[in-house]
Amino acid sequence: MDYDAVIVGGGHNGLVAAAYLARAGRSVLVLERRAEIGGAAVSFRAFPGVDVRLSRYSYLVSLLPQRIAAELGLGVQLRRRRMSSYTPAGGTGLLVDTGDGERTGASFRAVTGSTKDYAAWQRFYASAARVAEATFASLTEPLPTRAELRRRIGDDEVWTTFFERPAGETLRELFDDDVVRGVVLTDALIGTFASADDERLRQNRCLLYHLIGNGTGDWDVPVGGMGAVTDALADAARRAGATLVTGAEVLSVTPDGEVRYRAGDADRVVVGGHVLANVAPRTLARLLGEESAASPEGAQLKVNMVLRRLPRLREAAVDPRDAFGGTFHVNESFAQLETAYQEAAEGRIPTVPPCEIYCHSLTDPSILGPAERSAGVQTLTLFGLHMPARLFEADNDGARAQALRATVASLDSVLAEPIEDCLLLDDDGKPCIEAKTPLDLEAELGLPRGHIFHRDLSWPYGEDETAGTWGVETAHERVLLCGAGAVRGGGVSGIPGHNAAMAVLGRRFGGGQAG
Repeated sequence: MDYDAVIVGGGHNGLVAAAYLARAGRSVLVLERRAEIGGAAVSFRAFPGVDVRLSRYSYLVSLLPQRIAAELGLGVQLRRRRMSSYTPAGGTGLLVDTGDGERTGASFRAVTGSTKDYAAWQRFYASAARVAEATFASLTEPLPTRAELRRRIGDDEVWTTFFERPAGETLRELFDDDVVRGVVLTDALIGTFASADDERLRQNRCLLYHLIGNGTGDWDVPVGGMGAVTDALADAARRAGATLVTGAEVLSVTPDGEVRYRAGDADRVVVGGHVLANVAPRTLARLLGEESAASPEGAQLKVNMVLRRLPRLREAAVDPRDAFGGTFHVNESFAQLETAYQEAAEGRIPTVPPCEIYCHSLTDPSILGPAERSAGVQTLTLFGLHMPARLFEADNDGARAQALRATVASLDSVLAEPIEDCLLLDDDGKPCIEAKTPLDLEAELGLPRGHIFHRDLSWPYGEDETAGTWGVETAHERVLLCGAGAVRGGGVSGIPGHNAAMAVLGRRFGGGQAG
């Protein structure tokens, strides 16, 4: 046997697993297809001559447990944003300032005309906090049963709201204003192509994971960009003794632990006591030579921009630094989200694409080069909803251009000036803007049809024979999932990597934790 563990894929979850296993004294080999470690959690200088390190694919951190960061000695700094969100609404806007309840309440009154929705908002997020407090610690433990998790939450009404009733029904009942409903609904749709009323509750599962991170649901900015998180994890794995190999494309895996891969022009074979797959379940099935379920479908347009300055707002009383200091919602009322879903489900790029924007550089200017920083340059990351892979399959390049035009027009419709007037030009004289479709993410990162969670998110509990397991097991004893497609996977969390490592250590060595 060549290694105790061979890890297929060097994304952040694979690095977490590698670090834990190597710290426990196991021999570990990580094989990464790309030229750099990190998968989707990397930083790039995306535009010629522009010294800005963009978190090109993933960008914020909520689900990475403080426990994992501490145990692996990561030293990653995550910075809290005071502003939660700003949503333009006509000539005004809904500003949620977590540091000033009176200001937030006044903004709700200006948009909705009453105090009812702000009170309902506070009740809803108090319930979410109860779910987060009861649920988050369980994500790095063996899977509880559904009944056990319900007992931990201890409130039947709250359980029904988040686990049993379609989110759309709840939001219509709680809130009168369509904009307020939409602001909440967006967290149920990130990377998830579903209606608010989907009876399969995919939107509820997505909402749950967006609200429970570290027991608070806060989405924090990684200082230095997402690449700083990956670099810290790679360093932790190497310090512990893991071997990380880039440019190594895995070609096949066998149930008995044989891994064949290509590095350069040579095909090589290694054998692992366990194989940990930091790839999508569909990809693992292909490597094993097995049939797989229908491919999941990513549903987002990712747009990166570098600006000379922030754009002006229609609501002159709000500083753009406040508006873009949290999540800036664009045409994401409840009705607009549902209309966009229906259009996309019918095979059309939404007429008015809903999207949301985050500005890394306001919270963490360290990603800017000295010249860019002194010039007041800012970054914008736009995440467009309801842009499923099906819209791009006939002509990815043409559909990308169409989707980007529609998305820019959607953004311009809520600003006081066109966003193009604010874009920085690169050394070639081109505007600093790029778009990534689901098919681009499949080609660049190996995500099946661009699905950022590898497949539909799961509930954070076990059913029947899975309760009490780590949620990473496959039909083959020596082959485990350690990526986003595991139970309790998705997002930048490291949780599946931790859980796969614990499954290996527990199975082979009597349940001891990595030291």
